[in-house]
Amino acid sequence: MTPYARRGVHGQTVEALARRILGGEIPEGATLDLVALQSELDVSLTALRESLKVLAAKGMVDARQKRGTFVRARADWNLLDADVLRWQFEGGRTTDNDRALLRNLAEVRAIIEPAAVRLAAERRTDADLAALESAVDAMREQGTDPAHAVEADLAFHRALLAATHNELLERMEVVIEPGLAHRDRIVHSHPHSEDPVPAHRAVLDAVRDQDPKAAEAAMRALLDQAGRDLDRIESPDDTKGGK
Repeated sequence: MTPYARRGVHGQTVEALARRILGGEIPEGATLDLVALQSELDVSLTALRESLKVLAAKGMVDARQKRGTFVRARADWNLLDADVLRWQFEGGRTTDNDRALLRNLAEVRAIIEPAAVRLAAERRTDADLAALESAVDAMREQGTDPAHAVEADLAFHRALLAATHNELLERMEVVIEPGLAHRDRIVHSHPHSEDPVPAHRAVLDAVRDQDPKAAEAAMRALLDQAGRDLDRIESPDDTKGGK
């Protein structure tokens, strides 16, 4: 999906407003001053209103007579929307909401991926194995480039969901990928994270052997390692050089 920022003035306005809301600069319940926003963003009132329609469709804003356009409560936002998830994690910040979403993501992955990998082990094709192998090879060859490491990891988990040959599970990448990418950028930029290749290789080997039980165990071990990496980075002791 093409980020809104690449879709001209309209898209840039959508992203600018979304980031202000998600970052708390425009808080929940706040009424928007459209004239002021039009001036700040240097856009036409028409472009601003069209952008707000996008955010309204995602549950982030609404409009009422006598009140105007306002930010809805976070509980009303469509947090499973791919754009909302991406906006939450982009922008070079790590807020309390980001951390909470990362924890929520870890719980969702712990529910979905062990079950998904069992199906992948039973249903994988040669093409699925080639995609998984390619992702692991890229992971091994990425060296010290965090961006390549992130893309290799995303490619692996994307291929894993595809190997289930379940259309709904495949679409779970929309939920998993934005948060996983954010978590990977944090982890792969840190010198003390564990080597991800052996854990991913173990999952691949079990899928290749068509062993659902071993595949599930390997995936749970991989998720445990992912949790340790993030905990180690967020630990106060780590800032002192400890583990």
